[in-house]
Amino acid sequence: MIILPLFDNFAGKQGQKKGDEMMRALLIELSRNKWIARRVTKNGWACRMARRFVAGETLEDAIGTARRLNSEGLAVSLDYLGEHAQGREAAHCAGLTYLRILERIANEGLDANISVKLTQLGLEVNDDLCEELITSLCVHLRDSSQIVRVDMEGSAYTQRTINVVKNVLQRMPSIGIVIQAYLYRSEHDIEELLKRGCRIRLCKGAYREKPNIAFPKKRDVDANFLKLMKTLLASGVYHGIATHDENMIEATKDFVETRGIKKDAFEFQMLYGIRGDIQKKLVHDGYRVRAYVPYGTEWFPYFMRRLAERPANLFFLLRNL
Repeated sequence: MIILPLFDNFAGKQGQKKGDEMMRALLIELSRNKWIARRVTKNGWACRMARRFVAGETLEDAIGTARRLNSEGLAVSLDYLGEHAQGREAAHCAGLTYLRILERIANEGLDANISVKLTQLGLEVNDDLCEELITSLCVHLRDSSQIVRVDMEGSAYTQRTINVVKNVLQRMPSIGIVIQAYLYRSEHDIEELLKRGCRIRLCKGAYREKPNIAFPKKRDVDANFLKLMKTLLASGVYHGIATHDENMIEATKDFVETRGIKKDAFEFQMLYGIRGDIQKKLVHDGYRVRAYVPYGTEWFPYFMRRLAERPANLFFLLRNL
């Protein structure tokens, strides 16, 4: 396989910042490659490794994981993996799957909500179709304290995603959104969304973006993350601060303590399978923590983005493949 020598070449530079950046860019590109996806998802060992980040391929797997995490004091956000629905039928099928998830959450009394990508609900097919489907999910939660969280995808979808959320938010409050700190536009987007009382999950961002769209340097992303975190937590709206970065976590805790913000007035959010030690410690210290729990057969793009966040994991995977 042609890419293996290239990976080995990068492995010798693992500790170097430039090498890691190149590897992240490559992994994100590979996450879009359907030829590689078909081969990797048929490999039993790769499937087992993916289980570190993915609850499984079935709803039963996801519900079982949610039960366990709830028992450990963690709230959950369930995500049925999939992106870029090809046609109205596929979008409707995804919508029905999410309705089944909401029914299971309600029937089992789980402390859980759902996270949804709009391209999975037909955003690329028709904006009205997408808005109709996301609205149907929000209606299901009209009398619930939970929300439908709309994930943010690449920058090509940012404005359309925000438009859909704003439109739905006019009719019902049971919808939230994700905002990515690495985009230059995010400060303005947050200001506009807060005017509408929208609940926001703040994350750094996991897609490869051009330097005219996003901060290219980590220190600048970190600085913007902290700035936006303070804006959100001072707003009085219940938000999610999504990070595994211990510096960002400590800065958030310091800000909350300094401003006298209650620990239950917001929540930390982290990915399933990453830094479970920190998640448990935050719960022990009295903070609210929500784990993002994905499941489904379309796990390859998500899995590759997780590898991109820590390229060292890739070399272990390749040697075993």
